[in-house]
Amino acid sequence: MLTFNPTHYINFEPKHHKEVPVSQNKVLMGVAGLEHGHIYAMCHGMKEAGVSIRWVFDEDADKVKAFQKVFPEVKEAKSYFQILEDKSVNLIACASVPSKRCEIGLQALDYGKHYFSAKAPFTTLGQLKAAEKKVRETGLNWAVFYSERLQVESANFAEQLIDQGAIGDVVQVLGMGPHRLNADQRPEWFFWKETYGGIICDIGSHQIEQFLWFTGAKDATILSSSVQNKSLPQFPEFEDYGDAHLIGDNGSVHYFRIDWFTPEGLSNWGDGRTFILGTDGYIELRKYVDITEQSTGERLYLVNHGGERRYDVKGKTGFPYFYRLAHDVVHHTSTTMSQRHTFKAAELSLLAQQKADQCCYKEEESR
Repeated sequence: MLTFNPTHYINFEPKHHKEVPVSQNKVLMGVAGLEHGHIYAMCHGMKEAGVSIRWVFDEDADKVKAFQKVFPEVKEAKSYFQILEDKSVNLIACASVPSKRCEIGLQALDYGKHYFSAKAPFTTLGQLKAAEKKVRETGLNWAVFYSERLQVESANFAEQLIDQGAIGDVVQVLGMGPHRLNADQRPEWFFWKETYGGIICDIGSHQIEQFLWFTGAKDATILSSSVQNKSLPQFPEFEDYGDAHLIGDNGSVHYFRIDWFTPEGLSNWGDGRTFILGTDGYIELRKYVDITEQSTGERLYLVNHGGERRYDVKGKTGFPYFYRLAHDVVHHTSTTMSQRHTFKAAELSLLAQQKADQCCYKEEESR
């Protein structure tokens, strides 16, 4: 007769990371490309980790001025090459138009600098292959800011719970990534496939990265994927809905749904949630809002053999990713996220997008 000890499934509490900032002037960073607001979170995080931001460049002078209001110590560069030619700079951060991020990264590595890209890092498989080749040639890091895990404390706590066996072996990850469109505030490139890559390539990359991380899968097969444009026929290349179904090389399963349908009545830009099913329990992350509870998010719900618990995680774990990345730049290591994992998340996103595109193309032909 099988027995279990319920005390093995209780007394879990979030632990704050103990990483320390890098020494002053050990990591000097240049910023190239301010098209996406993620660059501010990337810079705040790296600055907290001890990184000094020296330069910023963007072709839009207004974007540069806005950036300098937040980071007044940063000097404006006349060109990207002015940053590249500064030998003291050893890290480039970029949130340019998605289709341009790869070329900026290739140039960074050519000049001996590590690279930190907003997601999506690539819009084509050809770009991914070029980046993989360049990383092999130079030995430098090509980091990607998958913020829906890396800058979410409840996700950090979920990782701690999984490592401690709170839900047993992970069987399935279910992700929901709704976003608010704000179409009238979006730049033109946001609506064209060539520049943004498609909804799965873009915001779907967050979901696939989390799946790989929480399950420990090294690779996965795309079983199905689909995309649609339900609300903006005037932009035929834009996709406001996407989903995908994957199975990992370790047998774990993933399904996610992403969309641009967040209603105006929600107090946040998107009710992002992740459900992690294990053999001994399950976790739900309410990342940004816990509706009707006047919560700003960072809630984690845990159910296992020890009972039902709700955790308010805000301020409890911090964001270790930035600290580890800063130390990786100093020591030429990949402790924060392996290069294989970084690129595999991007590759699977591109493959899922490609499969969805082919499916939609066939449907249109049959009409």
